[in-house]
Amino acid sequence: KMSTQQPTPTPTSTATVKQGRGIVKMVLSGDAIIVRGQPKGGPPPEKQINLSNIVAPRMGRRANMNVPDSVDTNDEPFAWHSRENLRKKCIGKEIYFSIDYAPNNDRCYGTVYLGTDANGENLNLMQIKDGMAEVRKVNVRADNTEHASLLEAEDQAKASGIGKWVEPRPDDAVRNISWTIDNGRNFVDSYRGEPIPVVIEHVRDGCTMRASLPTHHQITFILSGIKTPMIKRDPDDPKKEIADPYAAEAKFFVESRLLQRDVKIILEGVSNQNILLATVLHPNGNITEILLREGFARCVDWSIASYSQGAEKLRAMEKQAKERKSRIWKDYVAKVQETITGEREFTGKVIQVVNADAIAVKTANGDVRTIHLASVRPPRFDDVVHTKGKDAPPEAPKGKSRPLYDVPYMFEAREFMRKKLIGKKVTVTIDYIKPSSAATDTLGAFPERTCATVRSGGINIAEALVSKGLVKVVRHRQDDDARSSRYDDLLAAEQRAVKTCKGVNSKKEPPIHRVADVSGDVAKAKQFLPFLQRAGKSEAVVEYVFGGSRLKLFLPKETCLITFLLAGIDCPRGARNGAQGVMEADAYSDEALALTKENCMHREVSVEVETIDRAGNFIGWLFVEGVNMSQLLLENGLSKIHFTAERSNFYRSLQAAEEKAKTQKINIWSGYVEPVAQVKTEEPTERKTNYRSVYVTEVTPQLHLFCQFSDAGSKLDTLMEKMRGCLIADPPLPGSHQPRRGEFCVARFTEDDMWYRARVEKVEKDKLHVHYIDFGNKEIIPSNRVASLPGEYNTGALLPQAHEYSLALVNPPEDPDSLADAFRALCGMVGNVQFKVNVEYKDGVDFVTLLNQDETLNVGKALIGDGFCTVAKRGEKRLQKMMSEFYAEQNNAKKQHLNLWRYGDISEDDASEFGYSKK
Repeated sequence: KMSTQQPTPTPTSTATVKQGRGIVKMVLSGDAIIVRGQPKGGPPPEKQINLSNIVAPRMGRRANMNVPDSVDTNDEPFAWHSRENLRKKCIGKEIYFSIDYAPNNDRCYGTVYLGTDANGENLNLMQIKDGMAEVRKVNVRADNTEHASLLEAEDQAKASGIGKWVEPRPDDAVRNISWTIDNGRNFVDSYRGEPIPVVIEHVRDGCTMRASLPTHHQITFILSGIKTPMIKRDPDDPKKEIADPYAAEAKFFVESRLLQRDVKIILEGVSNQNILLATVLHPNGNITEILLREGFARCVDWSIASYSQGAEKLRAMEKQAKERKSRIWKDYVAKVQETITGEREFTGKVIQVVNADAIAVKTANGDVRTIHLASVRPPRFDDVVHTKGKDAPPEAPKGKSRPLYDVPYMFEAREFMRKKLIGKKVTVTIDYIKPSSAATDTLGAFPERTCATVRSGGINIAEALVSKGLVKVVRHRQDDDARSSRYDDLLAAEQRAVKTCKGVNSKKEPPIHRVADVSGDVAKAKQFLPFLQRAGKSEAVVEYVFGGSRLKLFLPKETCLITFLLAGIDCPRGARNGAQGVMEADAYSDEALALTKENCMHREVSVEVETIDRAGNFIGWLFVEGVNMSQLLLENGLSKIHFTAERSNFYRSLQAAEEKAKTQKINIWSGYVEPVAQVKTEEPTERKTNYRSVYVTEVTPQLHLFCQFSDAGSKLDTLMEKMRGCLIADPPLPGSHQPRRGEFCVARFTEDDMWYRARVEKVEKDKLHVHYIDFGNKEIIPSNRVASLPGEYNTGALLPQAHEYSLALVNPPEDPDSLADAFRALCGMVGNVQFKVNVEYKDGVDFVTLLNQDETLNVGKALIGDGFCTVAKRGEKRLQKMMSEFYAEQNNAKKQHLNLWRYGDISEDDASEFGYSKK
């Protein structure tokens, strides 16, 4: 380590002293030195000693800016070599001097010896012998042996051609001095952080110095990362200096160790005043770290990021000095931080990005904590320069903050955190608690904030944001210890972002995001609805969760914000304003909100929009990683099925989810009591009959029947007549209606070109698959033959009249040809004749017995008796008698080899060959 002990030379004081000792502080030229003595009190006395009887070449000087007509001067030949020859010999060493002549107390002429007495090496003679000076031509006595020895040494140097006497004169005899650096940044970059050997020429104060480089550039630099007490000029009296406490001591501490010493420096940066930042590497230690350790300096944030040897070292040494209350820290009192309750470090899952510098973290015990990133702040509108024009962001309304999308780089910062953190596990290290603040005229009150360093996958999120120029580092007060534990890393990251012009540091125009907010605007919502319905599934980002089933979504493709309601469920609602004032929150509304927020907040989701409500809110299905959120809420007992779910494709899965929650009796079903099961009665042995008259309107190839009840025919005729009259009086505009799957509508039947009620089963470009709900037939028609169903003629006015049935105990063949034969036979039996039906059992659809009016024809039995179908087995006792009759018909068809039985018995091994399978 570099010694911190002060040198102890013998005191010298006045010009009357003929001999003395001292330490060489500085070598001015090849024939002049400054000697420092040992003080008895106060600053150490200094004396300039010119070497008697010799003259060295004069060194060049920089022009004095305060002196008119002052100009730069160049070295005389070998001036630098002469100075260096003497400096390397005696700088920092103890010398003995004998005064020959002393014009004043500060300057004298004498002979200087290296060591503590006159027996040491004579430096006057050494300079002459090395050819670095010449003997002064003066009148001296003949017995002056000292002057004679100098002349003899000079003659020998001339004869040998050394030093300034060399011939021819080399090119480097005169320095090419560069007093200024035009571009400090380029100059620093040219050395690429490599150590440079230099000579420290001047110490302005403890942290500001001037050095001479091997290239003879004269540079002024400041030590990176620290600041020592300063010595300043009095503004009232420029000749007077004002020194901070310990400023003189700090300067002397550095001078005594570095002035005119051979050291190495690392150029690390440039200050705002174009002064270089550097670190001095002495063979015995790093002066920056020693100044901190000894209490002569403090760390400064603005340059500590440039320190290449590790900013954490400087912080640690400053902390040690504070603890010892050394020098400038003698009155230091550590500030008491707010008490941090609980663990200082914990892990959790990020469930929300509150702002560009804040997240919500759910801990292992289920608590949700809002964490602010320590020592950074989000971008502000004024962080970048905006060009006025049509693309400039709009002015913020008075008294209101700007939206997320209007603040430059705020959206990018939020998106970076959302993609990096949402749903991920993070490690949170609490650095400090920022107390709450009262409201001011311009700013509102801020609640207490927990500020921490957040890591995900080993990455410091704040540092990553700063390095991309998406947030700014907060500049704390010098005495403020409430800062990030990785504050120096943040400063270094910001320095890199500034250098590479990233984010808010860019000189380019910031990105502009134009987002349409459709929330609550019915007119705009109706404009967007057709696009979203045709799109099917759309990608979205959940911006906010208002309640368990109410969310705000951002659709990147459409660049709009919408309010979205989950379809198919009735979810508990939070407290809200109503006609009678504030309505209390429903039970389990908070739990539903928490579940939706944890699974959806700021996540990428896909949505299927079905319709909008009266307030312009979109209604549909939302999926997170393939999970239907409506179903998830039902499974957790935090919602109930809404009746509108019955017409959706998800109805069965929603029913199963609700039944599961009921069985587990969770949340809203905690008090649910299952209905008492009815006592099982003896199974009836006789079938019950309740025949109703019907007309068969449609037969499907799968042998299903669609029938109309005869007693409802007049109602249907009346409704159809009125509906068609309404459509004739006010004909719909072809193509104006854009139907969606599952919607009821009116369709123009191709054969008679008349309007009928229908349901859309499939949308296929400009073609629609429709099912006529009053007759059971289906067809594919162009979309321009469909119109919206008038409200007074919908299914609420009259239910669909086509009822689907299947024939009881009849098993259709699986072979396509045999099934086609059975279909033709069935059509021939039921065409344009009134029948009556009796429901025998249910299995997906109603299975019926179909008889003609005089009961001479049982359609199902006839199909089996003619060998078109086989008997379907049933286990009910009440059906056994009818099944025996059907088997008798089937046996008769076998004997006669009718249709299916034409090649033999198909009920055994060869059954599959003839399109028959046992049920």
